[in-house]
Amino acid sequence: MTMNEITPMPPLQDAVLVTVDATQGSAPREAGAWMLVFAAVTVNTIGGGQLEFQAIDEARRRLAGAVGNDVLRYPLGPSLGQCCGGVLHLRYRRVEASCIAGTIRGLQAKRTPVALFGGGHVGRALVNVLCALPYAVSWIDSRDEIFPEGLPENVTCEHSDPVEAAVADIAPGSPVLIMSFSHAEDLGIVAECLRRRREHNDLPYIGLIGSKSKWAAFRHRLERRGFTAEEMTHITCPIGLAGIAGKEPEVIAVSVAAQLLLLPVW
Repeated sequence: MTMNEITPMPPLQDAVLVTVDATQGSAPREAGAWMLVFAAVTVNTIGGGQLEFQAIDEARRRLAGAVGNDVLRYPLGPSLGQCCGGVLHLRYRRVEASCIAGTIRGLQAKRTPVALFGGGHVGRALVNVLCALPYAVSWIDSRDEIFPEGLPENVTCEHSDPVEAAVADIAPGSPVLIMSFSHAEDLGIVAECLRRRREHNDLPYIGLIGSKSKWAAFRHRLERRGFTAEEMTHITCPIGLAGIAGKEPEVIAVSVAAQLLLLPVW
């Protein structure tokens, strides 16, 4: 698997859902954190370490037919080799293969929507990062053949030609990331995002990949389209955290994802 490949979901099969039911004191994850345990792989995490190893073993015992209490108590002390000092209560529930997709959708219902325009190298790297974070990604491109197969449940692909037409359907409150294959498409998407923000004020972040010189050129073109200097302050370009200078797609993806995580809750 290359760095730009998207990690696929495992084949549909029965799994055990492990959720953090409650915590006391210091704990690696909060109540509601979850992990799906399949026979050979796991999806998501409840905190790692010996706690997670024991939870995976217990879940696979149940996949093999063992029974036990729905909720088990785990002190996070010397017996687990973890020094958190608190206590976790883990809930175990078997999920049939036919219910896996619906279960994941329910667990991910609170994810923040993100609209990502562009299926190139940086777009793929960014999806690979965002799909493991608390986001529901709408991935949009004018090229229908650009999207890989086997994407996680929290990534939805949309072919839109012209690509800027998809701006009208972005979920309110979505950060928008713009990195299409052409400057002309990028400009059209930025303009539509500014029009939507002017009318509805429901796009909290509009990020455009590129240099300061690219943004200077875009500003002049947007001014000619009637957008004000104040309106254009709502565009972030370049995107990503200042101080991270690498140009590799994976480096840009991590920098941009970190910037999104710093945004205030909408």
